[in-house]
Amino acid sequence: MDQYIGKLLDNRYEILELIGTGGMAKVYKARCHRLNRLVAVKILREDLAQDAEFRRRFHDESQAVAMLSHPNIVAVYDVSRSSDIEYIVMELIDGITLKQYMQKKGGKLNWREALHFITQIVKALGHAHSRGIIHRDIKPHNVMVLRDGSVKVADFGIARVASGGHSTLTQEALGSVHYISPEQARGSHIDARSDLYSAGVVLYEMITGRLPFEGDTAVSVAIQHINSIPLSPREIDPTIPEALEEITMKAMAPNPDDRYADAGEMLADLEEFRKNPNINFDYNVNEFLPEEPDEDKTRIRPVTPIHGGTGRGSRTYSERRRVPGPDSLPYEEEEDEPAPRGPRWGMIAGAAGIMLFIVIVGVVLYRTLFSGMLSQPQGYQVPNLKGQLYEDVIQDSALLKDHFTVVQGEVEEDDSEAGTILDQSPSAGSSVSADKTEITVTVSAGPQVNSMPNLADMEYRQAYIELDRVGIKTGDITATYENDKEVPKDHVISFTPLVDTPVAPGTKVQLVISLGPKTEQVAVPSLSERTLEQATSDLNTMNLTVGKTDEVYSDTVEAGKVVGQYPAAYTQVDAGTKVNLQISKGPDPASAPKEVTQNVDIDLPVSSQSVSVQVIMDGQVIFDESVDAAMNTSVSVPVTGTAGETKTLTVYFDGVRSSTFSVTLAG
Repeated sequence: MDQYIGKLLDNRYEILELIGTGGMAKVYKARCHRLNRLVAVKILREDLAQDAEFRRRFHDESQAVAMLSHPNIVAVYDVSRSSDIEYIVMELIDGITLKQYMQKKGGKLNWREALHFITQIVKALGHAHSRGIIHRDIKPHNVMVLRDGSVKVADFGIARVASGGHSTLTQEALGSVHYISPEQARGSHIDARSDLYSAGVVLYEMITGRLPFEGDTAVSVAIQHINSIPLSPREIDPTIPEALEEITMKAMAPNPDDRYADAGEMLADLEEFRKNPNINFDYNVNEFLPEEPDEDKTRIRPVTPIHGGTGRGSRTYSERRRVPGPDSLPYEEEEDEPAPRGPRWGMIAGAAGIMLFIVIVGVVLYRTLFSGMLSQPQGYQVPNLKGQLYEDVIQDSALLKDHFTVVQGEVEEDDSEAGTILDQSPSAGSSVSADKTEITVTVSAGPQVNSMPNLADMEYRQAYIELDRVGIKTGDITATYENDKEVPKDHVISFTPLVDTPVAPGTKVQLVISLGPKTEQVAVPSLSERTLEQATSDLNTMNLTVGKTDEVYSDTVEAGKVVGQYPAAYTQVDAGTKVNLQISKGPDPASAPKEVTQNVDIDLPVSSQSVSVQVIMDGQVIFDESVDAAMNTSVSVPVTGTAGETKTLTVYFDGVRSSTFSVTLAG
């Protein structure tokens, strides 16, 4: 059994069950008896808690994170430390991680749902960054998805503290290294833009269903973040909107200066895209690539790939830019002189340069001398019709002028409004020479319409799955909770719309979910110094029972009687709750005072005859003998007491008081 289960931390947080385990800590479900609410308690791993410097950073950083307050950040309620335990108390989330949610969905989300999630993640980062806190470990595992479709980012403090003392990329780091920025992988200075890179990777994974880089070890993945760039999302799935691809790749730009300057800037693009999915930001992916190195300054050496080189579907910078160069970047600079070039290659390069010069001169002369002699056909640029309604376009003479006519082609089911133009041929921006050109458009038939399923008595998770099957997403579902004697806990009591009602994507659904029968609340009685039999009777009277009993030593409570209890006295709990008791075993024998006897030498007066010696301690005579003073100069008197105790002795010779002094007994 886990050592913390049943333990009461700081006489307040009762550990109920283990709900998660990570590389740095374990997370437990607990009850706060002071506020009578369920919380999550994250307890630092024992080996880390023994590091005083790590504990200090953990405590200071957690306190800073506790100042964050945002609907998309898991709230930190308390930060505490004891002699051997370091822990933080957080909001208990009723949900699953984004990683688990994506796995349930088959690994890939539709772009609208991905947009819904990434917007909330970026809002959370913006709030934290504005208060000087960088997460450093953004990944789907640290994002919680709630029942209502909202998300909360977790582990701000732990991520930051962890980065301070654990820089080695081991197999344990493999889960996080898929999402780290290139500067993190290099161990360079990082700022808020590193979090935005990680958020870009999360968005990439949501819309493509795959990670940008993969490898057998954390090191191999980290090197790919530095050396390579992934396939663009639309190369994996052409149905992904171009603007969303642009946002993703800008966030994942290898150079931090090419990324969004801050979370607010990225959020603005996400909002513009939400309003108009056909928007074009004019971001060129190639603009985000590092500049090619100057061969005159450094000699370029490709980094040798580890376990198969670049990740699945990734490319080196040279491959993406279609320029001559080594197979992978970034390049390593060496102080050596550039490699000498052979005379043959120099001749070829010179000849190529001369030929290029001749071609350029020829083109310039041709355009100068003959451009006026040849009549070029008039070209017309094809307008962008995507996202507009077909009925509006065919009546827009200003848009089509006299050069274009619009012809309806295929009709496809789509989440957009019926009649919305989804695609066109010729494509927007292309140039045509004909005076009258037909533009064939693909038009939306509107969202697929399904019937509302019967969710009555269905477990709520299964109900969410059924709603997803008919096109209703989590963000369109609202759940409320009620006690019910008949419907089991976590099952659906009622719902709207009614069964068989036509529903389309975006339809709002209301669920009422059962909390089970309403339980009576009672106050736990005070059981201090009651016998086990008396305590059992008192609890039964209140419709409570005895739970676990532990025997402990007590110097103040008689053996066989109650020393402690939890829940604490007067706490409001559900009827039937078990109360754990601590029963006194009496004083600890090991701590009882140790009795010792010590001999004390008392000098005798100078005399030629016997002397009567009497010693009194604590009102009692402990020595009374006649001693020959002519033969002895001192007499040894045994003194008995407890170790460390101080005794006062009074000495009489022949009935006359001679002296009084104190003796401290050794252990």
